[in-house]
Amino acid sequence: MKTALNTLTRLLDVLSRIALWIGGTGLVLMTAAVGWQVWGRFILNDSPSWTEPVSLLLMLWFILLVAAVGVRERFHLGLDLIRDIVPEIVRVCMDIASFVAVGCFGAAMAFYGLELVMGTWSATIPVLNIPEAVNYLPLTISGVLIVLFSVERTLHLLVERRSQAGSEALAQAHAQHSAIEQPAD
Repeated sequence: MKTALNTLTRLLDVLSRIALWIGGTGLVLMTAAVGWQVWGRFILNDSPSWTEPVSLLLMLWFILLVAAVGVRERFHLGLDLIRDIVPEIVRVCMDIASFVAVGCFGAAMAFYGLELVMGTWSATIPVLNIPEAVNYLPLTISGVLIVLFSVERTLHLLVERRSQAGSEALAQAHAQHSAIEQPAD
């Protein structure tokens, strides 16, 4: 189980890094497009028509991909006040419930995003002359990533908890065995 989880983690490390690179590149390209829009409007007195739809499209991609990575890296918003004061077992259960809920949300994003992609593939974005579905594709991709990252985090919690319980039991058995071997004074 542990080697399969390690393999999954390495694969998701690569997917996470790719998503972050695409997100970062999208942010830089969107900033350049907005800069070009400002330059065209105020300096050239001729606003390019393509900059707004490109900026919106890039923003959708980088926000949704980086949000999926946020699930994996746990830098999404959360209220840890209650989580930090409860016993360990309750904390683990809360974390698992959280990842299950986020995973279900990601599955809904992927499912309904795919419906939007399929329903809008034949329509085109007029200025860009690309399928309208490209606007909804990041919903599907980030939804799938959110599901994968949630499953990975849940498995890590369960495996760590199980191995923690096993090592605690081993330490307790070792302590009892040592106590039996100690000669009485």
